[in-house]
Amino acid sequence: MFDYTPKQLELQKKVRTFLKEYIDPIAREVDANGELPLSVLEAWKEAGLACLVAPKEVGGPELDTITCTMILEELGYADLGTATALGANSLCSYPVLIAGTPAQKKKHFGPLLEGNYGAFALTEPNAGSDTGAIATTARREGEEYVLNGTKCFITQGGVAATYVLFASTDKIKGTKGLSAFIVERELPGLSTGKVENKMGIRASNTVELILENVRIPASCLLGNEGDGMKLAMMSLDSGRLMVAAQAVGVAQRALDECVSYVKERMDNGEPMASQQAVAFKIADMATSLEASRLLVRRGAVLKDAHQPYSQHSAMTKLFCTDMAIQVAKDAMDIMGNYGYTKDAYIEKIWRDARILSIYEGTNQVQKVVISGALLKKTKH
Repeated sequence: MFDYTPKQLELQKKVRTFLKEYIDPIAREVDANGELPLSVLEAWKEAGLACLVAPKEVGGPELDTITCTMILEELGYADLGTATALGANSLCSYPVLIAGTPAQKKKHFGPLLEGNYGAFALTEPNAGSDTGAIATTARREGEEYVLNGTKCFITQGGVAATYVLFASTDKIKGTKGLSAFIVERELPGLSTGKVENKMGIRASNTVELILENVRIPASCLLGNEGDGMKLAMMSLDSGRLMVAAQAVGVAQRALDECVSYVKERMDNGEPMASQQAVAFKIADMATSLEASRLLVRRGAVLKDAHQPYSQHSAMTKLFCTDMAIQVAKDAMDIMGNYGYTKDAYIEKIWRDARILSIYEGTNQVQKVVISGALLKKTKH
């Protein structure tokens, strides 16, 4: 359970080499200009990692959850924005893996494996945590659906070739009337609105999507009408493990930056590392980090074993993301004024880390999921 296999370790080494070559040299530049070069995705594709969860039947690597979390941790360590951008192809693929027909899988995964982005289009201006408030509609007209509405905060939405988009096919039913569709980018009526100018994770593209009488074939419906809520929640269960893995990577980078600093920084003629207050704080940071890493691993084991993991996924996302934010904060506190400057990488890490408790379901939502599961349980 605790050790990676030789094959996984080989892949980990490959990913680290990739990140040193393609991400480390441009991380600050990308943070400044807010745009990840397409050459990165092309190189990621050439490495065979364009979509980690794409099944072998369509030419994908079909990596297990443990391996995916390992890769997302490495990406988070290098740059959380890049991790968010490249991870989008997995999140938008989970509904297709769950409910897609062979034809739909070919339609969805084809563009991703060719080196394009996909996007998971759920959130709306008035429907973030409250999925039942989704206002985008999908009206059936013969052998087509007509989509109308607006989505917001859609990761990679402005550069995606394909979307898994959620819309209401029956407003009266609320969440039970939500359905999921595969929607291609180049369709009349589909456009990009506002591009978000974010505090952190600036390598990832975050946009508003506008749908005005967008017509799609009825064959683009995933599963049945009304399956959307179930597909969204099952997908987010998987996605939250990946966010937690990214959080572990972010925290490890923050800890490493902090340790390097205190070893070199002199205070009253002695290294800061010799101060017990600093050493104890670093010990607390490292302990929380390792506990988080094991939570992620346990969640991945549960999923790969096809065991229930929804509650555990929520707990993992809650704990790991709060941990990463705290470790980044503690590292910045230890590094003092220097840590607050652009010269210090911890400044970027702190800005990036803050999103972790917000996206893929806020941490308040995770508490709703966790407490709901516990309070519904019967006694042994």
